[in-house]
Amino acid sequence: MTITEEVATLDTPFGPMRTEVFRPSAPGRYPGILFYSEIFQITGPIRRAAAQLAGHGYVVAVPEIYHELEPAGTVLAYDEAGAERGNAHKTTKELASYDGDARAVLDFLTGHPNCTGKLGTMGICIGGHLAFRAATNPDVLAATCFYATDIHKRSLAKGMNDNTIDRIPEIQGELLMIWGLQDPHIPREGRATVYKAIADSEVRFTWHEFNGAHAFLRDEGPRYDPALARVTFGLALELFARKLGEGDLRA
Repeated sequence: MTITEEVATLDTPFGPMRTEVFRPSAPGRYPGILFYSEIFQITGPIRRAAAQLAGHGYVVAVPEIYHELEPAGTVLAYDEAGAERGNAHKTTKELASYDGDARAVLDFLTGHPNCTGKLGTMGICIGGHLAFRAATNPDVLAATCFYATDIHKRSLAKGMNDNTIDRIPEIQGELLMIWGLQDPHIPREGRATVYKAIADSEVRFTWHEFNGAHAFLRDEGPRYDPALARVTFGLALELFARKLGEGDLRA
């Protein structure tokens, strides 16, 4: 399926947010996915992952997560300086801004002429956390979270005291949680904290731990694992096809 790429500027409570949109070129209406990047914003690997999603029949919106902290179009490098800058922004941005961004993209997708209005979220690294948090919006039917950082530490945003784990009971859709066993950013104890919090709720979820490093999905750099990326991306596609399609109406 060939795709079309567009750029939209969305209004948020904390200023305009540049958002890249990837969608099938064929006429029709498709489910929408809010896709969150790593701390480096919309890099080449993120754009390729978004395009791959869109090619499977989705309208995919990728916001610049640091829109109020960086000029529009900024992409941070996959190096030490880029990581330091991205991590600094992660705990400078207001928690309310992250939430406002999510709502702005979800509303954009709902009103998009090529979107059915059925919505999912997906994210990688900090984006995994943001996709998880965005799933507290009642119109999100499914969320795929790749090695979501900082949920267990409550360290997202300014003040480093987020309430994401407390808001799990608000999630009405289905979660897909994917982790790397060799990921130092979310150790076993951290994963156990998140698992217990979800399992103690009534949220429907699937949990997968694989032998992989942090950033195994990123198709650039030494930690990329193509075989693992194929398997886990396939899990995400299965979830979205099942939850965002027309055949998952419960009795």
